Amino acid sequence: MSSVLVTAVAGMVFGISLAAPPGPMNAIIAEESVLRGWTAGCRAGLGAMLADAIFFVLTLVGVTAVVQEYGILSDLLYLLGGGLMLVFAVDAATNARAEAGFVDSEAATGATGFQKAFVLALTNPYQLAFWLTVGVGLTQPGTLELARHVPAPVAALVGDLVVETGSPMLLGGFFGGILVWVTGFPAALVASGRRVDGFAPVIAAGSAVVLAGFGLLFCWLGVTALV
Repeated sequence: MSSVLVTAVAGMVFGISLAAPPGPMNAIIAEESVLRGWTAGCRAGLGAMLADAIFFVLTLVGVTAVVQEYGILSDLLYLLGGGLMLVFAVDAATNARAEAGFVDSEAATGATGFQKAFVLALTNPYQLAFWLTVGVGLTQPGTLELARHVPAPVAALVGDLVVETGSPMLLGGFFGGILVWVTGFPAALVASGRRVDGFAPVIAAGSAVVLAGFGLLFCWLGVTALV
């Protein structure tokens, strides 16, 4: 396998590994997928992906470094992001009570998931922290030991693989991996929702719990940092 192809595949693995772990973004994607269908779930995922693309551009031009220089901006971001997560958690809990089962609808309300995920991703301190650290390394010429930045099961598979950073193939593969996740994850949820009675409200309730948990954590981190 050529080094170019290896770099692209490594980037895709990296992108999927970043997008797949449970968290606020996947909570929004899951809620939209089981309540409004595959298209709505994909829209939510694309909202989060668009935020990553914006962070990528801002990293290239050096704007994200401003947040790193002025710590209070990061602290305020914790409060803003945490507050939004709590609001969306209430919405998810309301949806969980209202829906009796899977709703395969492509109504315009699906766009709400895009807006939620986009705004939430832009105010997610963890997402910004990634682009201030690992993300900067991805954009600059050098090397990256993949196993140090992916979950343990994936690290065991990639072993000692080192890839070239600053490469268009690595970055293309990275965003390609995110795209694979934000289309495949909703598809899996929709397929399960069609087969399992009561699946949708359970997932929506779980999304509410995840959003509330992260929201409270972020608000606590923001308040303690400011005081």
